[in-house]
Amino acid sequence: MTRTVADKRTIFRALHQQGCFVLPNPWDVGSARMLQHLGFAALASTSSGYAWSTGRPDYAVTLTDVLQHLASLCEAVDLPVNADFESGFASDPEGVAVNVGLAVQAGVAGLSIEDRDIEAPFGLYDSAFAVERIRAARAAIDRSGEDVILVARTEGLLHDADAITPAIDKLVAFAMAGADCLYAPGVRDKAHIATMVRAVAPKPLNVLVMDTGWSVAELADLGVRRISIGGALARAAWGAALVAAEQIRTGSFKGLANGTPGRQLNDIFAGFA
Repeated sequence: MTRTVADKRTIFRALHQQGCFVLPNPWDVGSARMLQHLGFAALASTSSGYAWSTGRPDYAVTLTDVLQHLASLCEAVDLPVNADFESGFASDPEGVAVNVGLAVQAGVAGLSIEDRDIEAPFGLYDSAFAVERIRAARAAIDRSGEDVILVARTEGLLHDADAITPAIDKLVAFAMAGADCLYAPGVRDKAHIATMVRAVAPKPLNVLVMDTGWSVAELADLGVRRISIGGALARAAWGAALVAAEQIRTGSFKGLANGTPGRQLNDIFAGFA
């Protein structure tokens, strides 16, 4: 089955309206197709995973790089793709609006805009300016006439795990500014997650997995609508490769024993030919 871009966007909108779904994060076309093969309903790009796949650190890729990457993911799979669009690759709301329009043209079903200040290491935009940026992103999507989910996220908890109240206040302001889904990566306490769910309701909350002991069922019971894993899957892949490579460097090939057979990989990817 080949879905149109409009079909993917309709499906993605419906996923946000009830239940709870996991949004795994591929870093290239191969990992995206593998995740589709495994049966996931939708995917999200990862800024860190993509950057590492190109031999660069997170936040070192350009807008042009990311737009090409997003287009390749959207074309490669029959699933909705949510873009990790970082801070919109601009500081001013007008620049954010222009770039959001370009991301929509790449075929994404959703995109996230964060409040990280691109000109200040570890800095965040203040609430009023961050809200202006979200309003600009909302307006750009509306002008496009496309049904693209706008995710607004605050990075505050990644810098100060105790800054729960400011994070919630920002999420509520983002919701009022037109965001469809809210996201505060770094929240670790289940009580805080439940509080966030209530604060932004009826709009859905995305939670980044910060504790591998969590289960989908537990997060769903808290009212979480959407679960993402960020660069964690890419880190897992790099971890396995680094262990095997280090063993080879020291004279052993045992780390290659658990590799997926080539025939199995060929069979999976042949389904996309």
